[in-house]
Amino acid sequence: MTDKRKLAEKRGRRAESLAVVFLRLKGYRVLEVRYKTAQGEIDIIARRKNLLIIIEVKSRDNLEEAERSLYPSALNRIEDACEIYIARNCFAQKLGVRYDAIFVLKNLKIVHRKNAWRPD
Repeated sequence: MTDKRKLAEKRGRRAESLAVVFLRLKGYRVLEVRYKTAQGEIDIIARRKNLLIIIEVKSRDNLEEAERSLYPSALNRIEDACEIYIARNCFAQKLGVRYDAIFVLKNLKIVHRKNAWRPD
């Protein structure tokens, strides 16, 4: 693994950790972090009331870069992984699903976009 790749991995893990703290402070129950399937990976799976929230975390220098980094192919893999999670967890089958993004910016500002790529 190159130094650049290692640095990006470290930055991503730090952003995920910050996002977990942010979500817990907002009253979300974090169920999984880095949930991996053969179809793809979900950064964070959380629950709030009757919603299962699937969260993609991006760490970028600014909000525009972060928003542009939500590639359709990656979002499709996240949705496929979500279907697997729901199939494996009976409680989740009774919940609504929402797809969010959390952007951790260079200045450590956190932006939470609810329904980031799939409207209600």
